[in-house]
Amino acid sequence: MTLVIILFTDFGLEDPYIGQMQAVLHRDAPGVPQVNLFAKAPNFDPHAGAYLLAAYADEFPVDTVFLAVVDPGVGGDRRPCVVRADGRWFIGPDNGLFNVVAMRAQALEWWDIDWHPARLSASFHGRDLFAPVAARIATGAAVPGVAVAPEARIQPGWPPELAQVIYIDHYGNAMTGIRAASLEGDVELEVGVHRLRRAETFSAVAAGEAFWYENANGLVEIAVNQGHAATRLGLSLGERVHFSGRL
Repeated sequence: MTLVIILFTDFGLEDPYIGQMQAVLHRDAPGVPQVNLFAKAPNFDPHAGAYLLAAYADEFPVDTVFLAVVDPGVGGDRRPCVVRADGRWFIGPDNGLFNVVAMRAQALEWWDIDWHPARLSASFHGRDLFAPVAARIATGAAVPGVAVAPEARIQPGWPPELAQVIYIDHYGNAMTGIRAASLEGDVELEVGVHRLRRAETFSAVAAGEAFWYENANGLVEIAVNQGHAATRLGLSLGERVHFSGRL
């Protein structure tokens, strides 16, 4: 049995969708713990979500199951898939959401899901398809799909780092899709008309000062000490960032 099922979605917390998926998981994988990691991944944006998911996946152990649904093409011709990357399982739409995890993996397997439930709505594959498949894998069942060569599914041409804001938390801190380890030295970050220096943590700058730092999951994050960076700097999802003319 898997250690935990991780939910990663853009469903939000106000609506019943996460609860409906969790009800399926409780029914089909009773006793397997669930963690609702992200309920507000960038809306309709599997490209940005892919960098966010990859940054957090590594903190979970082998055999963790990620039920990840950012699926603006639900009901269309995108494939449903199961990916096993460095021992972790990812279940969701084949729309780029797992592309970064796959590109960075040392060991990679890929399946196209060919199982169909008795009831499959056109608009909620998270509940009707992906949650049941995640539950099956979490309880040790075989993957209900056809194995394919990963290179036939990975989308080419994606940059190793995404130089834009991909998530804003309730404090107003703005995460980017850039791993801080990819940068050399204490380069300055440029976003809009603002130029920010690097600091190790909030207490290293004065209250009200804007800066960037390496967050706990290795991403470049923009913040204001005791302030709301998104409001103060006029940041929104998709905002481009630059470092000394790079990225």
